[in-house]
Amino acid sequence: MNTTSLLTALQWRYATKQFDATRKIDAETWNAIEESLILTPSSFGLQPWKFIVVGDPAIRSELRAASWNQPQVTDASHLVVLTTRTDLTQSDIDAWINRMAEVQGCPTENFAPLAGMISGFSSSMSADARRAWNSRQVYIALGQLMTTAAMLNIDTCPLEGIDPAAYDRSLGLENSGYATVVACALGFRDPADKYAAAPKARFDRSRVIEHVGKA
Repeated sequence: MNTTSLLTALQWRYATKQFDATRKIDAETWNAIEESLILTPSSFGLQPWKFIVVGDPAIRSELRAASWNQPQVTDASHLVVLTTRTDLTQSDIDAWINRMAEVQGCPTENFAPLAGMISGFSSSMSADARRAWNSRQVYIALGQLMTTAAMLNIDTCPLEGIDPAAYDRSLGLENSGYATVVACALGFRDPADKYAAAPKARFDRSRVIEHVGKA
């Protein structure tokens, strides 16, 4: 990947409104996309999320009804629902510390300072604030998902025009400790999608980038 390839892929990407329902993402490419979700960075590395890949046509039809009838939900090759942990508990923190100790081959005691810092940070917030913080983390994953897809010439459409509570009911998430934040459809654009050829409109660099000092 060089700078030209990167920018070409990002220029090519757009919020696809019309997917080709006959085309499916191959298994190797989809596996790479899932791996990119697993590799998404998060604050403290806590990964307060679960990514639900919905393949059941009946459930996708339910979700389409809960998405202002947007056809992307059923027509795209794949649909990912990005959910957040509804709280950040000591059990969540302990699970992450134990996982780090396992992967890095260290005693959990080595991570006691980090565990204490995370616990202090978590306990300083209300339950509502913790859930909001977790939800903001999910958008990091959404950005990584869409960028990865663009690098692989896979089209995407982020979906915030949804009824999260209805999604939770259809996916059996109520009282699970997870809740819907946003969804993303992935697949291949239909040649008839008029938005594919529309020039990408962005503000000038001078409006959105400011330099403070010399990098």
